[in-house]
Amino acid sequence: MSFGLYIVGFIVLIVGLAYGAHLAHVPNQWIGVGAIVLVGLGILKAVTHTRQRDPT
Repeated sequence: MSFGLYIVGFIVLIVGLAYGAHLAHVPNQWIGVGAIVLVGLGILKAVTHTRQRDPT
């Protein structure tokens, strides 16, 4: 459940940043590139943050 919340929060962040970049007249191709990179980083952070540790 926390993985889903983390991803939803990160997507809201990405949408906000993309909208701000659009208002700043950043070219759409660079907004797309930034969004793709941020989605990848968000997934990596969500997995590492919510992953269960192996008992040793």
